[in-house]
Amino acid sequence: MDKQEVYEQFKSLEDQLQQMSAQFGDLQTEMTQVFERNAELEIENQRLRDLVRELQKTLPEDPGTPQGLSKSRQILEKLYEEGFHVCREFYGTRRKQDEECAFCLEVIYRDQ
Repeated sequence: MDKQEVYEQFKSLEDQLQQMSAQFGDLQTEMTQVFERNAELEIENQRLRDLVRELQKTLPEDPGTPQGLSKSRQILEKLYEEGFHVCREFYGTRRKQDEECAFCLEVIYRDQ
């Protein structure tokens, strides 16, 4: 191997290393964002659990209500009225501008 070939291989390896370093930096940034979002969702999830526990304490023990909803559906209805989705597709996320969600309404009021 002559000096030129060694130099070219070294330069190629250096370029590859720089590309990998840039990719690593991008991946690290993305992972940080994922971890931050996960932490936010865990906090929001805990808030929702606390809200459900609080609502369970305030609802009457009577399984039937004037609306005919069970206690668990009353809790879901209250969460929905607070602005959260209770459907499987979007559970726990906020409803934008208190928009109606057919999936949530189905969960709360089906089989009435």
